[in-house]
Amino acid sequence: MRKLVAIVGLAAALGLSACSANATPAGPRTIESALPESSPASSVASTGTGRSSSAASSAASVTIAAVGDTMLGNTSDLPPDPATYFDAVKPTLDSGAQVVFGNLEGTLTTATTSKCGTSGPSQNCFAFKDPPDYVQYLKDAGFTILNDANNHSFDFGAAGQAQTVQTIHAAGLAQTGLPGEITLVKANGIKVAFLAFAPYDYDASLLDLPAAQALIERAVKEASVVVVYMHAGAEGADADHVTGQEEYYLGENRGNAEAFAHMAIDSGASLVIASGPHVVRGMQFYKGHLIAYSVGNFASYGDFATDGDLDMSVILHVTLSSAGKFERARIYPIEFLSDGQPVLGGGAVGFVSQLSSEDFGAAAARILPSGVIEAP
Repeated sequence: MRKLVAIVGLAAALGLSACSANATPAGPRTIESALPESSPASSVASTGTGRSSSAASSAASVTIAAVGDTMLGNTSDLPPDPATYFDAVKPTLDSGAQVVFGNLEGTLTTATTSKCGTSGPSQNCFAFKDPPDYVQYLKDAGFTILNDANNHSFDFGAAGQAQTVQTIHAAGLAQTGLPGEITLVKANGIKVAFLAFAPYDYDASLLDLPAAQALIERAVKEASVVVVYMHAGAEGADADHVTGQEEYYLGENRGNAEAFAHMAIDSGASLVIASGPHVVRGMQFYKGHLIAYSVGNFASYGDFATDGDLDMSVILHVTLSSAGKFERARIYPIEFLSDGQPVLGGGAVGFVSQLSSEDFGAAAARILPSGVIEAP
């Protein structure tokens, strides 16, 4: 059994249900939860901060698997057999990884009042939710930590977001991405901090660079390995290039992904991963650390477009030393069946390699035909 220890923001775990749409939880406090895969989480309040007293061996390393936007349909349009939805990719997703991260693109809630109002989804308004018990299918697929920093985590307001967080914790999984939230998981004897950002006040905001920098710097004091996720950039098949500028979609400022990623590493992050554009993007090495600017979509049930370049995505595996140094990485290509179900295959490896070279030149990650990623 994979063992996972998580420390999550108390404001997110205990105080979120009282937050209004414009409220921001108080500064980060932490609770510590032992999260074995075979049993629900149990929580004990903790005021302790700082590095673990039992330091990991200098020879130890941790392998992190990461995928992008993930949902299992949208109530009431749900897959007929969600228990088998990830069967084709599960052996690759969690093989050899101690931590499996995914972006939960939506909510796990029974709330009925959505951001789209009584008219329901429209051309430019989509509110996503799955039944709370669908968290078990995500857990069975191998996920150990889910992200809530995205443009759909507040689709059903504070109540929907709070129920989602509580559902994830109750299933024995870690969660990250709310304002002021640092999530620590312990794997292979190594404490790893996860932080996640999106361009919204109800998430840890990537538009507030000073606050984001301060949160990352705080995480560096708590763990020697710090992983930063960002939900950044424009969307769609024509958004596969990193521009180095502020990017907008439907009038929203979706941030400058390259500037944010560089800031994160300058502040001490070991690895930066991203999704949000709904298409894969290139990869770059900056000061010896890997930045994956979008790992694309991972799963949906007819809710994400899958035409053209949107049909390709990847599972990313990255191994970091106990000090947060890059050791090795690989991407595994996936493509989507007509209903958005992921299967292995497709041309994503070559496409990500091409985008990396075009966008980052000498700093581009070198991606071999096998999917192995090497520093330039």
